[in-house]
Amino acid sequence: MKTLLQRKKKETGDPAPEFAAAPPKKKRKKIIFFACILVLICALSFGLRACLSAKPGMSAAPAYIITKAEKRDITVSLSGSGTLKPADSYEVTSLVSGEILSDGFEEGDVVEKGAVLYQIDTDDAQTNVRSAELSLEKSRLSYERLLEDLSNLDVTALVSGTVMELDVEPGDKVNMGQKIGKIRNSATMCLTVPFISSDADSFYIGEAATVTLDDTFETLPGTISKISNVEQVLPGGMLVKNVTIDVKNPGAITDATNATAKVGDTACSKSAAFSYKDETDITAEISGEVSYLASKEGEYVREGQLLVKLQSSDLEQQLKSAQLSLEDAQNTLENRLEAMQDYTITSPIAGTIIEKNFKAGDKLDSNSAKTSLCTIYDLSYLTMQLNVDELDIAKVQVGQTVTITADAAGGKTYTGIVTKVNINGTTNNGVTAYPVTIRIDETEGLLPGMNVNAEIVVEDVKNVLSVPVEAVSRGNRVLVQKDPEEAAGGETAAPSTGGIPEGFEYVQVTLGVNNDEYIEITGGLSEGDTIAYLSTGTGGMMVGMYGAGGPGTVTVTTGSEGEPPPPPEGGGQGG
Repeated sequence: MKTLLQRKKKETGDPAPEFAAAPPKKKRKKIIFFACILVLICALSFGLRACLSAKPGMSAAPAYIITKAEKRDITVSLSGSGTLKPADSYEVTSLVSGEILSDGFEEGDVVEKGAVLYQIDTDDAQTNVRSAELSLEKSRLSYERLLEDLSNLDVTALVSGTVMELDVEPGDKVNMGQKIGKIRNSATMCLTVPFISSDADSFYIGEAATVTLDDTFETLPGTISKISNVEQVLPGGMLVKNVTIDVKNPGAITDATNATAKVGDTACSKSAAFSYKDETDITAEISGEVSYLASKEGEYVREGQLLVKLQSSDLEQQLKSAQLSLEDAQNTLENRLEAMQDYTITSPIAGTIIEKNFKAGDKLDSNSAKTSLCTIYDLSYLTMQLNVDELDIAKVQVGQTVTITADAAGGKTYTGIVTKVNINGTTNNGVTAYPVTIRIDETEGLLPGMNVNAEIVVEDVKNVLSVPVEAVSRGNRVLVQKDPEEAAGGETAAPSTGGIPEGFEYVQVTLGVNNDEYIEITGGLSEGDTIAYLSTGTGGMMVGMYGAGGPGTVTVTTGSEGEPPPPPEGGGQGG
């Protein structure tokens, strides 16, 4: 990456400068190797020339570059490469089999989310739905029947009246249809007597009548409640119709009491015995065991009142099973109705059709239904992933600007933005890298699959005091001119016995941000201070290239014994 990575300080000697140094890239190893060979050949050539031209007792000297501490902008960035991907992509598949009836799109078409892509034949699916509906209806009827049976375990009074008989006790088992008691309503008695048909035809329901008891000749008021339409023949050939008259029981009338009746002045043809208005047998509607009695003989009960409570474990089991069957049938129908939606295949995203593999008329079977019918790309923006070294990942944040370049786009520059910093790193050969997702909105000229270069600006400072990175020695020291007025004029300076340019001394500084070229000085220097730093080449090379006192340099000669000058205090240049 383009930014410098801070490395470990050496365990011995002065501490290394507290700024990062750029790591070599693997792909540049061969280039660096051949460059070193070339530099070595040049060094030997220039060294030989220097030796031939040097005076006796002298040797080539290292060269120092002279510059000033100045204010400038420093941009720190990370760089790398990656492959462009669409904002989203989707391979459309089918969950069902059948013939494709229609397809309303072609490759290159732009579709909206939810747009119909394929319509598959639903004949088999509709048959399955109808079968599920019938199964559900059967299960519902069975469940409702068992619910009704369950309610019949409560034996209730069908009419209001007195419990005349109750023939069961708790623990008794009864069968469906078995008579277990009787209820009688004796408050109202009914007298059904024959009238001549012609007379009966003139009567009406609700008409008043007079009833006379045979044994006491007591008369009681009554009301016609029923007129029969069926004629009967009495002895002597008389045609009659029965008329029923309701009479309130004064308390002494029973079904053994006889009486006659008159309607107006018309008398009945003969007397008859009274009957009870309401007399009903108590019958078990379902088999079961008597749990308890809710009433007793002689007790007056009202219509619908509980008389006997039955229980049936078999019925409860059947009801639970029927309930489960009903729920299962309901779920089956819902699933088949939901599966009907799978026969209409819609676009899951808005995007562009990149590939179309099936068309109308094609048949989908169990195998082809699992393959991609078509592929859709969302090209509203593009993304790429950049793997960032563990030493630099802390510098990357969501929202940072990214500069994108692509050789396929003629070197055009695009702007991206960091949208995600993934903390799920990948370790390889002891080094961990973390994926960083970058989004590019302006994508004209870019396509998914293109290889691009990305540079993330992780720090950008403006107008700060700085010096070249090479000017900072171990221990965070910089060679500074002590007194500009006393310094040697021109571009060279006489050497000193300390091995540094005449008139310069090391000054401790504090450091800020840095990139490949410059490092911020936050303390120890002032703007305009003259500084010196050893060239990255050898002294002999600098002399050979520029000659003694070449442009922008000062030269330092060797010691009297021809030995190289001692390194500056602190161990030399640039860490």
